[in-house]
Formats: sequence, structure tokens, C-alpha cells
Amino acid sequence: MGIYPVILSGGSGTRLWPLSRKHYPKQLLPLVSKNAMLQETINRVSSLDYEPPLVICNDEHRFIVAEQLRQIEAKTLDIILEPVGRNTAPAAAVAALLLREKDPESVILLLPSDHVVLLQDAFHASINKALIAANSGRLVTFGIKPTSAETGYGYIHMGKPIAHADGCHEVGSFIEKPDSKNAEKYMKDGGYLWNSGMFLFQADAYIEELERLQPGMVAACKAALEGSVRDLDFLRLDTTAFSECPSKSIDYAVMEHTPNAAVVPADIGWSDVGSWASLWNISQKDDSGNVVIGDVLQQDTSGSYLRSDGAVLATIGITDTIIVVTGDAVLVAPKDRAQDIRELVDKLESESRNEHLTHLRVHRPWGWYQGLDRGESFQVKRLCVNPGARLSLQRHAKRAEHWVVVSGTASIHHDGEDMTLGANQSTYIPIGTAHRLENKTDEPLYLIEVQSGDYLEEDDIERLEDDYARS
Repeated sequence: MGIYPVILSGGSGTRLWPLSRKHYPKQLLPLVSKNAMLQETINRVSSLDYEPPLVICNDEHRFIVAEQLRQIEAKTLDIILEPVGRNTAPAAAVAALLLREKDPESVILLLPSDHVVLLQDAFHASINKALIAANSGRLVTFGIKPTSAETGYGYIHMGKPIAHADGCHEVGSFIEKPDSKNAEKYMKDGGYLWNSGMFLFQADAYIEELERLQPGMVAACKAALEGSVRDLDFLRLDTTAFSECPSKSIDYAVMEHTPNAAVVPADIGWSDVGSWASLWNISQKDDSGNVVIGDVLQQDTSGSYLRSDGAVLATIGITDTIIVVTGDAVLVAPKDRAQDIRELVDKLESESRNEHLTHLRVHRPWGWYQGLDRGESFQVKRLCVNPGARLSLQRHAKRAEHWVVVSGTASIHHDGEDMTLGANQSTYIPIGTAHRLENKTDEPLYLIEVQSGDYLEEDDIERLEDDYARS
């Protein structure tokens, strides 16, 4: 009986704006170590005697996810692409259907990609406890022993112990995020746990309960798998079928309604890093209780999270405050209002702004580009092309481009000719000319790109050939 880690990487992490954006969310960011949170999650299970993990991610993030897995040399069973977000229950169903076909006795360890677990040995011990109950057909969740009267988490009320499964309990009830009064009550009672959103269950047991409770969801997931296609290193689910899935979490779809729910109390140094305040809680602090990252000057400042990814951040007389500076946004908020940032992001979206979507630096499968300046009929970008990578063979109907090599060696094809340019050399790409940029070396290639024309948006690209199968 194999344990198959299934890593869910579809969240948007809106409460960690402006660092987390829709197109580059928190699981892809190095928030608590030098590695991105997705990489930390993969490493957490790779050291165990488990099967290679199955990763489920948003279609928009596919190349970033693949690159981060390559960086840590992670061996994966597959990377499944969701065409639309449908919460955790359908994602788990797709994984269970796929793994049940591969191994009828497979056990799924379902993990969000954006959680922190500081106590690895305790985490592994909790999985071993849960495995006893999972092997008997139980759907096991991991409940975190509370360390504070937290109002940002749902709770689980523990039921009676399960016979012959030491450390496992029946689930008494699931409780929505409480107010502060009830959170204090749960904390004092001792029989309540934070709902972690991590699960262990047999693939077959989960599908059996889901078919009983949500038969339409199972049918849609089966159709999405049957209509899936292989796309490079990814398995792309059928868009039409998967879009018909109800959008429900595992808790709402199954756990709150099944008699087979179980919970393992776990003291594992866990955090879902759901807000800047929770990130402050788990981060290393200075003598004044400040978390300081980047170019920061502080005076008479305490209990604060101070981060700058660019310009110098200077504070005087600040207490219990979050200040985060990125290239295009600055957030200032009291630490106890960290949960309200989601509403701010909703406002950005309602006003049709872009700051909740992307950073100034936009990642592509070949590298990245970053906007430097923009005016009427022109914009300037900095490009980095990874070693051995190349852009699509493309042309533009409404803009011309001027490339200046800053460092590295550029192999360029345009107007039917090939050329090689080094530092301080340049070329001009007229409107409508087919062209391609490539880095054939083992060092990064950096360029400045000046675009000019009546229309400068990214959808003015006609791809004639593409290594990454983008339409």
C-alpha cells in the first residue's frame, strides 16, 4: 500500500498582497526560507518513503511550478493542470480517480502547498498515526493544537477516541471561524483543534463517499480526466467537463457529512501563513520584536513586519504595524487588521486595476521581463532569457521593437536572417517581421527592449512556433 502525496497549488493568497499576486501567489514565493513554499512542501515529503508527489496547479502557473520543481530536482508523478479553480474537493477527486486506477490500494496524503510545518519529526509521526485509521477506511484530517484564541481558522471539536487507532479521534463537529469570545472558549476547553486542511485517506474510500454525497462532482471529474490531454510535461484536464464541477471544499462536500471522518491532534509547528500577522508570528524577530527584510531603517519601532523589495523603508515610532514595499505598491496596516487585506484586493479588482494580478516583473517559461518605463506610444522593458531558452517565433501587428544586449550573447532570427549580438550591440525589429530571441549559452542573457507603436499590450503576439505549446 503506497502513500501518494498530492500537493495542491491553486491558491491566490490575497491576504499577503502586495507580495502575493494572482499570477504569482504566495505558494510560489520564498516567504519563510530561501525556497518557495511549494518547494518546501515537496521537500517535506520527499525525504520519506512515499511515492513521488502528484502536483495539481493552476494553468497560468504551470511553467513557474515546473521550473521550481526543476530547481530542487524534484521527481513528480505528474503535474495536473486545472483549467478553472473549483476548490479542494474536485482537485482531490481528480487525484483519487487517477491514483486508484494506478494503485487500487493507494493512500493519498493531501497537502496545501502554502503551509509551514516547523516540526518535521512530529509531522511524520502524525501521519503514521493517521495511517492506522486511514487503512480502515477513515477519512482523516489533521487538527492543530491551538496556541492562541485564533479567529482566522475553522475549528474541529474532537469526538471519542477510535478503537485500535491510537491518537485518532472521531470528529464531533466542524466549526466555522469563531468570534473572539468563542475562540477563547475553545482554547480553554482543550477539546478543540484548528482545522489544518491536510488529509490522509484511501483513494477508493474518498471516491466512495464522494459518489454518495456529490455524484455530479465525481461524474464531472471522471469526464475531465477522460478528456484530458498531454501537454509537454503536464496533464491538462478537459475544460468543459471540469468547469461543470461544483466548487466545494473537502470539508463542505464530504467531511461534514460522512460518518467516517477522523482527526489526529497534531503539534507540528503549523501555520497556513494566511496573513501578514501569521507570517510575523513564525518569522525570526530582532530584539524589538520586528521582522525586518530588505533595505530597512528603523527608529523607535517595535512588534512590526517591515519588508522592502526595492526602495529604502524608514520608520519612526511605529508599533504593531505591517509595512510592505514592492516595486509598484506600498501596504501599511495595523497588524490586527491583517485579515482585512482581502477586501482591499477586492477593491483593486473592482476598479479594474492590475496591481492584484501581476508584479512589475512578469515570469515566462523562458525567463522574465520587467517594465521600466511607459508613455504614449512607447514602453521600455528589461528581459532575462534563461540559459538554453528561447522565445517563440512571433510577429507583432501593431508594434516595432528595438533590442539592446546588456550582458550575455543573443542569438536572433528576424527577416529570414540569423545574427549573434553581444553586450552593447543592438538590432531593430520592424512591425510585422517574424523574429525569435534565443540564449544558446549557459549564462543568463539580459536585454533592454524598447517597444513603439499604437498598441503595446501582450495580446499583440502572433506565435508561429513555440517550444511551450502556447496558442
